[in-house]
Amino acid sequence: MSLFSSRFTASSSIRAAFLRRVVFTILFLIAASAMANAVVVRGRVTDALGKPVPGARVQLIEGGKVEAFAFAGLDGAYEIRDANSGRFTLLGFAPGYLPAIGQDFYSGATDVLQQDVVLAANTVRQDVSVTATGIPTPLPQLTSPVSVIPEEAFATRVGVADEMRLTPGAFLVQTGQVGGVTSLFLRGGNSTANLVLIDGIPAGDVGGTFDFGTVSSTAVGKMELYRGPDSAMYGTDAGASVITINTPRGFTLRPVLNYSGDAGNLHTWRNEASIGGTWQRLDYYGAVSRFDTSNAVQLDRYHSTTSAINLGYDINGNTQVRFTIRNADSVQGLPGAFDFQGVSTSGRQGDQDIYSGVTVENRYKGNWHNLLRYGIARKREQADEFDNVGINTGFGYVGNVVTIRGANGYSATGQVQLYNGSNDDQASDRDQLYYQSDYTVSKHFIGLFGFRYDNERGVFNDYDPQYAFVEHEKVQRTNFEYNLQFQGSFWDRLFYSAGGAIEKNHLYGIAGTPRVGLTYVPVRSTGKFFHGTRLRANAATGVQEPTLALENSSLYAELLADGYASVVAQQHIAPPGAERSRTYDVGVDQNIFGEKLVLKAGYFHNMFDHQLEGVGGKALAAYFPQYANLPPAVLSNPYFTAYVNSLAFAAQGEEAELQWQPTSRFLVRGGYTHLDTKVIQSFSSDAVAGNQGLANANPNLPNNPIGVFGPLVGARPFRRAPNTGYFDAQYTRKKLSLAFKGAMASRSDDSTYLEYEDLNGGNTLLLPNRDLDFGYVKLDLGGTYAWKHGLTFFAQVDNLLNNQHIGPIGYPGLPLTFRTGVKFRLGGD
Repeated sequence: MSLFSSRFTASSSIRAAFLRRVVFTILFLIAASAMANAVVVRGRVTDALGKPVPGARVQLIEGGKVEAFAFAGLDGAYEIRDANSGRFTLLGFAPGYLPAIGQDFYSGATDVLQQDVVLAANTVRQDVSVTATGIPTPLPQLTSPVSVIPEEAFATRVGVADEMRLTPGAFLVQTGQVGGVTSLFLRGGNSTANLVLIDGIPAGDVGGTFDFGTVSSTAVGKMELYRGPDSAMYGTDAGASVITINTPRGFTLRPVLNYSGDAGNLHTWRNEASIGGTWQRLDYYGAVSRFDTSNAVQLDRYHSTTSAINLGYDINGNTQVRFTIRNADSVQGLPGAFDFQGVSTSGRQGDQDIYSGVTVENRYKGNWHNLLRYGIARKREQADEFDNVGINTGFGYVGNVVTIRGANGYSATGQVQLYNGSNDDQASDRDQLYYQSDYTVSKHFIGLFGFRYDNERGVFNDYDPQYAFVEHEKVQRTNFEYNLQFQGSFWDRLFYSAGGAIEKNHLYGIAGTPRVGLTYVPVRSTGKFFHGTRLRANAATGVQEPTLALENSSLYAELLADGYASVVAQQHIAPPGAERSRTYDVGVDQNIFGEKLVLKAGYFHNMFDHQLEGVGGKALAAYFPQYANLPPAVLSNPYFTAYVNSLAFAAQGEEAELQWQPTSRFLVRGGYTHLDTKVIQSFSSDAVAGNQGLANANPNLPNNPIGVFGPLVGARPFRRAPNTGYFDAQYTRKKLSLAFKGAMASRSDDSTYLEYEDLNGGNTLLLPNRDLDFGYVKLDLGGTYAWKHGLTFFAQVDNLLNNQHIGPIGYPGLPLTFRTGVKFRLGGD
C-alpha cells in the first residue's frame, strides 16, 4: 500500500467520524427542541376512592386518533408527551374497570397540564361534583349528600321539575298546570331556602325565591342537588339546599347541529335547535327553543322561549376564559284557583329572566387553581288582571257555587269572592363578584379561600284600580362574604371536609356558618356479596335573608311606614334578622352485589329557627316584652300585623335509595323519603288567636282549629308531604331506549287561605289543615328510536293515571298528556 493511499484512508475515516458527530448533534438538537416544545400531560390514575391503579393505560386522543400513550406507575402517576398542540381527550383503561372518557381540553406546544383519570367499574364517566366544596370531587369521596341528574335524563322532557322529583328528599309543588309556580321543599325546608346557581350565578330573586316552573330543559347539561344547608360555601339563601344547573359546552372537532320538533294534545308544540363544537382554542355551544300549550283550564295558555350560549377560549392549556348567558321569556294565563272559583279569571303573567357571567380560570403548576367570576341576574315579572269575571252581586264579583273537598274528608260549599283588576310588576337584579383560590398540597390536604360580593336590588309596584290602592317597595343590599374550606383523604378510605364563612349582610350584619363532614370506607367494593361499605356524617349551618315582601312587612318597616321613626330609634328596633338553619345527617352506602346493586340510606335532622312570621299587635304585647312599650295604636289595632323572627320548626327523616344495574342495558332505581316536620314555636295571629286558631275556624266545623296563613304549633308546616318516593326503570339498546318513571307522594297539610272570602265575608270556606292536599302517583313513559342518518323518533306520555290532584288544593293538575316528534343530528365527529 502506498503512502498516499494510507493517508487518504485515514483522512476519509476522520471525515466520516466528523460527519457522524455532526449528524448526531443535529438529531440531538432536533429531539431536544421537540422535547422542549412538547405537550406534557401528567396526572394520576385512581379509582373513585382515590386508590392508585398501577399499570393503567392512558391514551392521548386527537381527532379520533391515538397521539401518544403511557402506563401508570405504582403510585398511579403517568406522563405523556406529544409534539403537537391541539385539542385532546384522555382515555383510561385497566382490567376490572370500564374505560374512562375524559373531558376534552386544549394544550399549547409548551404547556404542562395536570389531568387526573378516575376509573369506575360501572360507568365510563365518573360523576364529579363541584357544588359541595367548590373543588371537583368524585361523588364517593364527598362527605355530604349530592344527587346528579345527567343531561340524558332531559332528552324527552320539556322542563326540569319532573326529573327533580326523582331525587331523595325533594318535594315539588306546582300551583296549576304547565308554567304554574313550581316550588321546591327539600328535606322540610322552606321553598325560599334553596340557592339556585345557573353556571355559577345565583338565579333566585332577592331573598331566595325561585320558580322552577318556567325553567326549560333546553341547554341543561347537568343538574346537581346538594341536600342540606351550605352557607359555609355559598353564603345567604343556601339554608336548605344548593341546586346547580350547568349549560353544556361544545366538544366535537366539527360543528354539530341538533334539531328537535314535537307536538301533542292540548295544542302543544315545541321546537328546539342547538349547535356546538370546537375550533382550535375555542369551544362553543348555543341553543334556542319555543314551547306552547293551552293547558287544560280555560284562559291558561302558556308559551316560553329559551336561549343559551356557552363560549370558552383557552389562552393556553392552563388559562381559560368562559362566557355564558341564559335568557328565558314566558307568558301564561292567570286562571286562579279554579276549583275554588268554578270559573277562570282573566289575566296574564310575563317573566323575563337573564343570567350571564364571565369566568377566568388559571391553574399554575397543576396545584394552584384560581377563579374569578363576574355574574349578573336580571329578572322581571308583570301580572295583570283584565276583565271582570264571575257573578256581579252589586258589591263585587263572586265565583260559581262550588264544593271544595279536601283529602282529609272535610268539605265546604259556597261562592268565593273574586278580586279583579289588580296589576303589579316586580324586578330583582343582582351583580356578583366571586374570587376563589385553592391549592393542593397533597391528596391529604387541599385548601380553598373564597371572597364574594353581592349587590342586590329589588322593586315591587302594585296598582289596584278597584280600591285605588298603590304600593311601591324598593330595596338595595350589598353583602360581603369570606370563606375557608379544607378537604383531603388518608389511606384512600378516610375523607374529610371542613370549612366556614363569615358574612357581612346588609340587613342582619355579621353571621358565621361552620360546616364539617367525614366519610369512611371500612370495606372497599369488590365483586363479592356485601363487599363495599361507605359511611358518612355531615353537620352544617345556613342563613337566609328575607324576601323583598317580608322585609317591607317587618316590624321595623311597618313602624317606619306608619310614622313611628322616633319609636324605632328609641326602642332600638332593628331590621329583620337572619333566618337560620342547621342540620346533621348520617348515611351509609352498601354494595350488595359489587356495584350492580347498591343501597343508600340516611338519616337527617334539620332545625329551622328565627324564621319570619306575621305577628299581630296583641301577640307582640303579650309574648314579646321588648315590644310591650310600642304605641297603643299599634298594639290594639286588630288589623296590624308585622313580621318578626319568632317561628321555629324541626324536620327530620330517613332517606333510602336502591340502584340495580344487572347489565349495561338495564337500569332500575327507586327511592323513599319519610319526613317528620313539626312547628315548635309560633306567635302568628293564627297560632295565638282564640286558643290555637279557633277564632278563625269555620263556623260549620266547630272545634276544628285552623291555621289560615300558617301552621299551628305542633302541626306540620304546609306543603311538605311526610312520605315521598320515586322509581326509574330504563332499557337501552343501540337504537332503542325506553324509560318508565314514577313519583309518589302522600297527603300533606295546607290551607285554602280563604279567610273572610265567602259570599258573606265569612270563613265558611276554610278547611282543617291536616292532610288537606291530596297524595298522588304520577307515572311517565318515554322512549326514543334512532333510525338512520342522524334521525331519531321519540315520544313522551306524562301522567298515565290521569291524576289531577298533583298540586295544592284548589288548583287542578295537568291531565294525561302526550308528545311525539323527531330529532335530527347533522355533523359532529
